[in-house]
Amino acid sequence: GGCGGDCISKMTDVEENVPLKDPGDAESGPCKPETSGPTREDMSSPKDHPFRLIDTVNDVSKLSKEIGMNHDFHMEEKVLPPSSLEGRVKETMHNAFWDHLEEQLLAIPPDFSCALELLREIKEILLSLLLPRQNRLRSEIEEALDMNLLKQEAEHGALNVPHLSKYILNMMTLLCAPVRDEAVQKLENITDPVRLLRGIFQVLGLMKMDMVNYTIRSLQPQLQERSVQCERAKFQELLNKQSSLLDHTTKWLTRAVADLSTPPPSCPDTPNSSSVVCPSPSEAANSPEPLSPKMVLSQGFLNLLLWHPEDEEFPETLLMDRAQLQELEAQLRQLTILASVLLVASSFSGSVLFGSPQFVDKLKRITKALMEELKSRPEEEAMLTVSEQVSQEIHQSLQNMGLAALSSDNTASLIGELQNITKKENCVHSVIGQRIHLFLKCCLVLGVQRSLLDLPGGLTLIEAELAELGQKFVSLTHHNQQVFGPFYMEILKTLIPPAQAPETEVGSL
Repeated sequence: GGCGGDCISKMTDVEENVPLKDPGDAESGPCKPETSGPTREDMSSPKDHPFRLIDTVNDVSKLSKEIGMNHDFHMEEKVLPPSSLEGRVKETMHNAFWDHLEEQLLAIPPDFSCALELLREIKEILLSLLLPRQNRLRSEIEEALDMNLLKQEAEHGALNVPHLSKYILNMMTLLCAPVRDEAVQKLENITDPVRLLRGIFQVLGLMKMDMVNYTIRSLQPQLQERSVQCERAKFQELLNKQSSLLDHTTKWLTRAVADLSTPPPSCPDTPNSSSVVCPSPSEAANSPEPLSPKMVLSQGFLNLLLWHPEDEEFPETLLMDRAQLQELEAQLRQLTILASVLLVASSFSGSVLFGSPQFVDKLKRITKALMEELKSRPEEEAMLTVSEQVSQEIHQSLQNMGLAALSSDNTASLIGELQNITKKENCVHSVIGQRIHLFLKCCLVLGVQRSLLDLPGGLTLIEAELAELGQKFVSLTHHNQQVFGPFYMEILKTLIPPAQAPETEVGSL
């Protein structure tokens, strides 16, 4: 029986899309990544009209926006759990293909139809790994894997599969990035022809993915620029048709200006939470430093993390980022609870326990795992579990280290305080929340690395988590400002007195 090309293309689905390690010095090639990103759901109610309008911006490739914004972007394999139906079907298909190939090669006389299809696919992948200028290698591969010649050899029963596999391996050694050297070398020890071809096909998939990711990285600046230009042009087009399209954006920026002129409410009996590298909004309002577009936008972006989900007056320029902002808001809430739990726990258990990174990591793991349950269980119930488990862990660790155990009064107080952490009126929660907001504001003004240098009390234990949150927030706001900066400047001209907004600010957006 023959072997159709589509059985191979289905097979490449899984075997070629492998996560990138480090392509080392893989060379850029002409291959283009193809992805079909999920489309945004249609929003059909009439009141959602601006949403549907903004939705046309999705004509711009979502992929190029994602690549432009995310410097760590790379194509990854869709990993299917072996237990899933799709995973089992794919596994069965793969095994069936290779079993069929083996049957054909062992037949007397051997049937090479499946091997030929596989060699054709391997040849295509090898050619796709070449640079346009590598003409000599291109000619060599075309000659060594001349499909017409191979077909004739197969018809005469003289197709030398081991010899061809050896040639392909040599070519892979020549073309692969250093990170793949070991994988290619391992193939040289395989003597079984079918296992060798299967291994070759798998490693070529890795090499193809390296090439795609290298190409993505080299195209990143152009993709980012194109994404910005396209999104801005699309929005301008919509604005020309509907002049009220910036109404909510104007309200959002007006509120940000007002917030910078009024001090935020603070918790009565706690130390001043604004003693960080950045001035707090209230200090900014009282200082002689004039309001700048950058400050107003930073305040505006921070306000988006406190946006009420039901509130429909979301800035039109940020509708496409709303889901991502809500995700960041959920992370922010989780980090506030995590840092509050750690702060309360450390005040009861002393510096010896909290001086142990292993203990802190364990406590973080326990708390994070239990906080996942906040999504599916009543908050009070989930926080009771958190408080009991954390106090149990502290008790056990004090015992293990030969330190004095907590008294029953202290244990009761610890459990009580941990239980109340998520309540709005809780002071620890309130101060930690303010401090994380200030940290994020600093990230927007000074950058993430600089903001991490001088973390206020209570945040040092979640430094890695804050760095990740800060980076995501900065990337999202930076891309948004690049696209909509000109629209924001027009609005801000009317909100900030001219003397306070120097012309040079336009460039800084």
